[in-house]
Amino acid sequence: MDAGTVGSVVTVVFFVLFIVIVWWAFLRGNKQKFDDAAQLPFQEDAVDAGKRQTD
Repeated sequence: MDAGTVGSVVTVVFFVLFIVIVWWAFLRGNKQKFDDAAQLPFQEDAVDAGKRQTD
């Protein structure tokens, strides 16, 4: 295999990997997990604010 063939194979592999990641990100089953993860910074801020008010 020459360098051109290896480069082509690597490009195709990474393109397929990209498509799989995008497909996984948009699955309906992952929506709740992503929404929960998106709220984590706000939950930590609320906990910190509660600690500051009681001190």
